[in-house]
Amino acid sequence: MLSANPTTYSRHSTRASTPAGPELSYVDVPSSLYTRYGKRLFDLTVAAFVTVFVLSWMIPLIGLAICLTSRGPILFVQVRSGRNGRVFHCLKFRTMYHAPTAAFAQARKGDARITRIGAFLRRTNLDEMPQFWNVLMGDMSIVGPRPHAVQHDDLYWHTIQNYRSRYEVRPGITGLAQVRGARGETRELVNMKHRVQYDLLYVKKQSIGLDAKLCLGTVQAMLKGNVNAW
Repeated sequence: MLSANPTTYSRHSTRASTPAGPELSYVDVPSSLYTRYGKRLFDLTVAAFVTVFVLSWMIPLIGLAICLTSRGPILFVQVRSGRNGRVFHCLKFRTMYHAPTAAFAQARKGDARITRIGAFLRRTNLDEMPQFWNVLMGDMSIVGPRPHAVQHDDLYWHTIQNYRSRYEVRPGITGLAQVRGARGETRELVNMKHRVQYDLLYVKKQSIGLDAKLCLGTVQAMLKGNVNAW
């Protein structure tokens, strides 16, 4: 049984201290045929299938709906942090009114910036579908800790224990935290700490069986609609 207990990580980690913050730890990444080779093969196979047979018609269809309801580009591109802290351009369907000069701010419940089609895309998680292209490019995995905006990394890197260990693996389109409902706005530090606990638990426990369960759970959440998405 999976348990998001923060004490689990400190017993299996190598301590490292930083001058700018509290002592942080690293979580060991399991070494297996799946984590070394199988996971990337799985990512490439599924991402290629989705790109050819789903995104080929979904992007024009959703893109048309976005264009008809608001001005601006179809895709929203944001710099996110990836494996080992390497930044990349994360792709999403645009769900907000286009404001290229606006300052970074999390989406909130009832956020007036979100378009009508954008609310539907967020609720069903369809806004994340372009990230299968990020998987093909090697920036992301299908399952893993969600990539955070660099503004969040600057804030949480030295304030949440083990935070950096979530970057020992590629970030994912979906993950344990999202399937368990730990998603949406993080108003308080405790909300992000709770989410990071799930991320670190995934890093430590990742396997083909867990990935399969999380993929199935994600599909179920998409069909039901996510109450924490806005």
